[in-house]
Order: sequence, then structure tokens, then C-alpha cells
Amino acid sequence: MDINKHIIDQRITKIVNDNPDKFPSKSDITRKASRAFVCLSVAAYLGIELEEAFDLVTDGGNDAGVDAIFIGNVNDYDFSVTIFQGKYTLDLSKDSNFPANAIQRVIGSVGAIFDPRKPVEMNDDLMPKVEDIRSLIADGFIPNIKCVFTNNGLTWSKEGDNHIKNSGFPDSQVKFEYFNHKDIVDALQSKKGINETLQLAGKSVQENFNFKRVLVGKINVVELANLFDKHGDSLLDQNIRKYLGMSGNRVNAAIKDTLLSDKKDNFYFYNNGITMICSKFLYNGLQADSWTVKVNDLQIINGGQLCKTILHTVKDNPTVDYSNTYVLVRLYELSGERMDALISDVTIATNTQTPVDLRANDELQKRLEIAVAGLGYTYKRKKDNATPSRDTTILSSVAAEAICAVWRRKPHLAKFKKNELFGAFYHDIFGSINGAHIIISVLIYRYCDAQRKKVALRNDYPHIPYSNYFMSMIMGDLLLNDLGLTLDKLTHQEFTRAKACFEANKDSLFERANKKLVDALAQLYPASNSYKTIDRRILSATFRRGDLLMCL
Repeated sequence: MDINKHIIDQRITKIVNDNPDKFPSKSDITRKASRAFVCLSVAAYLGIELEEAFDLVTDGGNDAGVDAIFIGNVNDYDFSVTIFQGKYTLDLSKDSNFPANAIQRVIGSVGAIFDPRKPVEMNDDLMPKVEDIRSLIADGFIPNIKCVFTNNGLTWSKEGDNHIKNSGFPDSQVKFEYFNHKDIVDALQSKKGINETLQLAGKSVQENFNFKRVLVGKINVVELANLFDKHGDSLLDQNIRKYLGMSGNRVNAAIKDTLLSDKKDNFYFYNNGITMICSKFLYNGLQADSWTVKVNDLQIINGGQLCKTILHTVKDNPTVDYSNTYVLVRLYELSGERMDALISDVTIATNTQTPVDLRANDELQKRLEIAVAGLGYTYKRKKDNATPSRDTTILSSVAAEAICAVWRRKPHLAKFKKNELFGAFYHDIFGSINGAHIIISVLIYRYCDAQRKKVALRNDYPHIPYSNYFMSMIMGDLLLNDLGLTLDKLTHQEFTRAKACFEANKDSLFERANKKLVDALAQLYPASNSYKTIDRRILSATFRRGDLLMCL
């Protein structure tokens, strides 16, 4: 018996039972289980909550083999896309390979989706995301694509390898990964207490500083690859989310090229190295160099992508001599009071991208958690898929998007710069925000997002699949106006009245917001007979760039 299969089966049964609205009542148990498995796979792989994963699902008729799709941050010149295809077998005694024809289908979809010249017909959940992708490509952004195939069986066969090899896609731009039930369990578990031995090379420096200990040295890339091969992503629990790594695709390619060139002996000088934390490290201080360091509770907080690139390059090129190829290592022994906050601060300071998990122990987030609780809601600072989300549960990531769109009036950033909401924009978003602001903005955002999924509305108003963040902003403006309040006056004292006003009038608020948005589109595109005739890619770009803000 494979215990991991049974753990996953129990989990997806609970997902189906706890979220009946997410699964069509007419679907049979097989389809419900398959959809739940895709959601669980997406949540585990991307390191997000199930609530967020449900919004990424695109399975159903005419899905082109794309069960879920995630569009990552849009950077200066590129953006990341992760495509998921899942296969779930109810018979837990079977160990089937991931079907090669499913891989072939996804390959065909990638070739169509990312070529704006090719006509495509896809379902109502997938098509708006495809138009967003094509709009970005039309504006000159380069996509980095990862295709993730997930099942509760075995990886694909040789036939699947052949399909991938014959796809003709450049390796630097399109990656294929396998992710199964064991990987999901590993991702869902809280990985702590990794005790390991590091073999450093040459001279190292150890110093006691401010009641903490610091060790700086160098480690051979093969030693590092073996460490990562043994423990994998469990070493990155304190690190940035996996999906941020796609934005470093070209950097990773350059690292690989260096490791395979005659420059590899100078590899130490070409990167910033790796930052690790632990609760304790020990070594023989009487030894002059090449210390063997015993480490408790080891975690990598910066350099995760470097480690993974080294791992894959070393494993794929076993005949290359790496005896003189090293990486800089900084090891911090952190323990004592307020250590979670210190680890968070160190992690943020050593990473250029700072997603939601890194701010979880921020004092501001803790205060907001208390403020929201005082109004009868639960504010989740940390990712926790073990606890099912309810209507009164608010994820910090959702709160950031809602606040950015509704109160900060930056709906385009809320959608396309999500990772920066807890990074560069963090203090602008959460500064001077209270519990009432969070709850009301999230209620508005959730309502508009639910409207986005209604096919009838999409048919009448083609902007609906792209405009939910803008609609949220306009509804927030209208609500404050109806209440006779400015944002600073929306406090706990006015919360009950504000919530009651929204719940009683949300449909009419939405209609009024829709009229304002349609009028703004007409103003922005006066040459069009009707905004309904505007090309969908232009519509997508309009909401991505924030062009409409000047008309609202």
C-alpha cells in the first residue's frame, strides 16, 4: 500500500465535500476527484492556498488539455506561465504512467496559445487568460513556460520523452516537469528539523556577532547538488515560492552555461552565493581549514534557484570535472526570542522578490490579524492548506489584491504585479489600513470576481473577464460616496453600516459601476461603434496598463 496515495485520496475527498460550489452537481465522482486533484496539485506546487488554486482551474470542455494555468509577474521584458495537466486514478492499487497523448496535447496547446497568429477556440475560463498572454506577447514581453504534469501514478514513458524532444521548443523557454502524489505530500508537510553535515573547502571564517554566530566559506558544487538532491525543496521552506523562479529563467540558463564552460573554475566569483540559516552549527575549531560542519534545522533562504540549477546541471553532466568549482556560503545561526521575525527580516533583506510568506511575521500583519478578528473575521497571515477557508476567512494575499485595487486605486498592479504587493508596494498598500478597510475591500473584490465567472454577463459585456479589479475599484468609490464617508472615516465604528449597505445594494452598485466602465471605454476608444467590437487583446492590454484610470 502506498500511504501517500491514501493521504491524497483523503484530502481530495475532503476538498470535494468542503467546497460543493466548486464542483458541478451533475459531475460524477471521477470528474470531481480529478478536479480536486488538479486544485491540490496546483496549490502544492505553487505554494498557494486552495482558494487561490480554484481560480486558476480551466478544466472542462474545450480546455485544450490545460487543466489550470498561472500567469506570473510581468517583469521588464518577460513573464512566466505555468500550465498544469492532471490525471487522477480512483483505483489506488494501480500505478499507471502519465499518458503520452496528454503530453502531446499540451505541446500542441503551447504551440497555439503562445503564437498570436494562430486562431484558437477555448472555454470561457481559459480564453481570457489566453488573451492576456497574447496581449503581453503583442507588447513585446517574452513568455517563460513551465508545463507541469501531475498524477497519482508514475511519470511518463519513453513515448512521452519523445513527444517532448520532438516539440521543437527551446529548452531555455519551455520546461516540462513531473509532479505526483508523493511530491504533493512532501509539499504539504511542514518540513523542519533538517539536520545535515556540510563539507566546506579551504579557509572559512566564523564570527560571533550581536549574540549570533556567522560562518562564511565555500562549498563544492557537487556537494551542494548532493545536498539538494537528498532534501529537495524542503530546504526552501523559508525561501521564496517556487513559481518566482521562472522569472530568473535566463539567469539560470547563464549559470548552466558557465558550469559547462571553461569558466567553471571561476564560478565562485560569478554569483552572490547562498545564504543559509540554522538553529545551531558545530565544527572542529582546532582544524585549520576544510571544516566539516554539523548543522541543525538547516534552511536555504537565498540562492534556491542557484541550487536547483546546479543540481540539474551536475546530474545531467556526470562526466564533467567539478573538483575546482565552488560556491560562496553564508551560514547564520539564529535562535532565541523573536526568531521568526528575525528570520523573516533576513529573508526579505537577502531576496530581491518578497512574496506574501516572507511578510507573515511582520508586526503590521500581526496587528491587522487582531483588527480583523475584532470584526468577526479571520485574517490568515500564513499559508495553511490544512485549514479550509470559509466566507469569514481572508487570505493576506487576497487582502493585498483587494486593497490595492479598491482603496489604492491601482487595479492594474493588483492583477499583474501580485508578487510586488508584498515587496516594493507593501507599505503603500498596507500603510494606514485598518480591519474595516480589509474586510469591505475583500467583500467587494469577491463579489466582482464571482460576477466575472458568469457566462451570461460575459456575453452581454465582453470586458467582464478582464475588468474585475477595475470594477472593484469603482464599486469601492460608489460605496464610500453612498455612505458619505472618506476612506479614513471607514473604521470599526462604521463597519456594520458599511457592510450592511454593501450587502443590500451590491447588485445595483455593480450595475452602476458597469455603466461607468462602459462609458469610460467609449471615451477611451471613441472611434469604435461599440466597445464590444474592440479586439479582446486590446481590451486585455487596456486593463493591464491602466489606461482607463484617466477616464474614471
